[in-house]
Amino acid sequence: MSRIRDRTEDFKDAVRQSARSLGYDESKLASILASFIIHKPRQRSPFTKAALKTLESIGALEQFMLKHRKDYIDLHRTTEQERDNIEHEVSAFIKTCQEQIHILKNSINDEETNSKGWLGITADKSNVDTIAHKHGVVLILSERLHSVTAQFDQLRAIRFRDAINRAIPRRKLNRISETDSAETSKSGLVDLREPEELQTQPLRVQQQLLDDETRALQVELTGLLDAVHETETKMVEMSALNHLMSTHVLQQAQQIELLYEQAVEATKNVELGNKELSQAIQRNSSGRTFLLLFLFVLTFSIVFLDWYS
Repeated sequence: MSRIRDRTEDFKDAVRQSARSLGYDESKLASILASFIIHKPRQRSPFTKAALKTLESIGALEQFMLKHRKDYIDLHRTTEQERDNIEHEVSAFIKTCQEQIHILKNSINDEETNSKGWLGITADKSNVDTIAHKHGVVLILSERLHSVTAQFDQLRAIRFRDAINRAIPRRKLNRISETDSAETSKSGLVDLREPEELQTQPLRVQQQLLDDETRALQVELTGLLDAVHETETKMVEMSALNHLMSTHVLQQAQQIELLYEQAVEATKNVELGNKELSQAIQRNSSGRTFLLLFLFVLTFSIVFLDWYS
């Protein structure tokens, strides 16, 4: 077995001699050799910068939700105004992220439109792969934002449920207190009617007024309770519809990605079909030329044989 000789130093000497012959000094040669060892970071494209910025925004939104989760759910830590402020900030975060994703989608569509040539066929295969990669990046960002918004929907549902649970017992206690006060007023009127027979008529009028007010309050409280139940039902339905709509949007995004892949594959098939058609045309023209040449040679041979005989 032959021994292996290390020719690295010989290669370096040859490079230095070539560099000196081209006019490079020692400092410039050292910087070039250092650039070969320590590569400079690649310049990021505007799309990559925007995608990373969107990802950072989604991460900041998730960190903000984790930081204020207890403040938003626990009733004893913050007030209703503070919880409304937290919800407003989260909604603004979500809207900003959605706008950034929409800008990325528009940039991809513009790039895809500009890259198409004659008859809508993309000639550069690397550009097609780049556009497909960008579509995948946008899909991943949409899924990440959807998962974060789903967590916030769960927190919002917990807050609404707690608010409804606080409102219903309060209405019941108000109704019980009003009923007790009405009964107390009725018993007091009955007790006062016996010793004071001269004031019977005013007491009856006052009792009738109290009864009317009590019935009016009961009707109002019943209507408020029904309104609370109806609001609770509508909020639960809205939360379910919001979650369902988000799920459908995610499914549509996946279907759009699948359709795009099928469109890319169909474009490749059309390009292959065009190549096959061009090759068939070339074969047809070469076959026609060969047939004409064969007929010419055959005719010339017959004429020559006829003349020779």
